[in-house]
Amino acid sequence: MITIENGSLTISIATKGAELQHIQSKETGLEYMWSGDPAFWGKKSPVLFPIVGGLKNNQYLYKEQAYTLGRHGFARDMEFTVSAQASGTATFTLTSSDKTRELYPFDFSFSVKYTLDKNKVIVTYIVENKNNHNLLFSVGGHPAFKVPLTADTSFEDYYLKFNQTETAGKWPLSPEGLIENKPVPFLENTDELPLQKSLFYKDALVFKKLRSTAISILNKKNTHGLTVRFDGFPFMGIWSAKDADFVCIEPWYGIADHVGTSGNLFEKEGINQLAPDTTFSCEWSVEVV
Repeated sequence: MITIENGSLTISIATKGAELQHIQSKETGLEYMWSGDPAFWGKKSPVLFPIVGGLKNNQYLYKEQAYTLGRHGFARDMEFTVSAQASGTATFTLTSSDKTRELYPFDFSFSVKYTLDKNKVIVTYIVENKNNHNLLFSVGGHPAFKVPLTADTSFEDYYLKFNQTETAGKWPLSPEGLIENKPVPFLENTDELPLQKSLFYKDALVFKKLRSTAISILNKKNTHGLTVRFDGFPFMGIWSAKDADFVCIEPWYGIADHVGTSGNLFEKEGINQLAPDTTFSCEWSVEVV
């Protein structure tokens, strides 16, 4: 476990999966991350790479060969190396190996960098293509934030605040976790979504190309909350385990397979292609109050 801090925050990150474990305010002592109670969901902020979501039959085709890869990819279950650490920042790196090539036939370096800026945590994903051909990948975050944040509030006191007025359908998931054919109406000319646990009884709320670049978790009784900013991410998932006291706000550069997918990785929705010897990076952040 690696701990970094500044004048406002202390955060800790596990080397397994480069997974964020804690965000704690020095001023109030509040913890903003989910506890990871395995009775509901034993993770806190898994990193999704080299796919986001599930594959049809847990398989994909690359150059006519079939590969098996589990939901959200393998990075979240692998040990990262601490490749850099300084005041208020730490970088974790995973590189391709014989083990990863069995599942994903590419050479890569994948880094997750955490940086503190006052009361904000910035999470940067850096993908480097080490092949002489294009690297095909998806990447995303899955942070689970504690709701309620304080003892004097309940889950239903909270709501999501979008930074733009949204009219957007949600994309249903099949029982196998695949994206269905059509969205269903959901957000209708609003910038708020009241939280209730039944929202997540049928899995995640999945959105494509929201107008918003930030979503806040706020409540009606006090000023404590947080804002996740995700400029540039084309997909968004919002999720909680059934009846659990957390909400995930998940910025994605990728998405689960469509129910009618061909399985060909080149044709997969949300797949990114990175040219040889080049680097892709993106970042999201969470600011707490």
